[in-house]
Amino acid sequence: MTNRAPGPTFDEALLLIGRLNYTWTNTESLLVHIIAGLARTDKDTAVVIFLTLNTMRARVDLVERLAKLDRTPAADRARILAATRTLVRLSAPRNRYNHSLYAFDPDSGNVRTILMRIADRKDGIKVGQSTDLDAAAMQEIRGVIDELADLNREIWSIIRDLGYPQ
Repeated sequence: MTNRAPGPTFDEALLLIGRLNYTWTNTESLLVHIIAGLARTDKDTAVVIFLTLNTMRARVDLVERLAKLDRTPAADRARILAATRTLVRLSAPRNRYNHSLYAFDPDSGNVRTILMRIADRKDGIKVGQSTDLDAAAMQEIRGVIDELADLNREIWSIIRDLGYPQ
């Protein structure tokens, strides 16, 4: 019988990653309302714009550029830009876990991520960086989920306070 190291089970890890992705998607989709308000259009048009821009970075760039127009009051601009900065910051851990494969050692039960990105180096490339998904990593994911939940509430507050289409 193998002693299993303390840490998350494979199912616990996958459930937490799923929660991270759900929370992320739910929060990023709120940019639709910000786009509608800043572009002075209706929500349906903003949905088309949002879906046409197929990356989070493109959507954030649009929101930030619209917020920086002279017609946006400075206080509103500051709130919106603070929200987008937080979203961009949280995208790093979200992307790390979203763009990975997950594996587990059936003997030890240890879960690990295998990053599905190419890292260009000076004289070569590196692929498949592997990281243990241990208790500390799980806590980091929980922290990102909590920050996304806070950001979600802040963005809804911005939408309501500024009277943007809901």
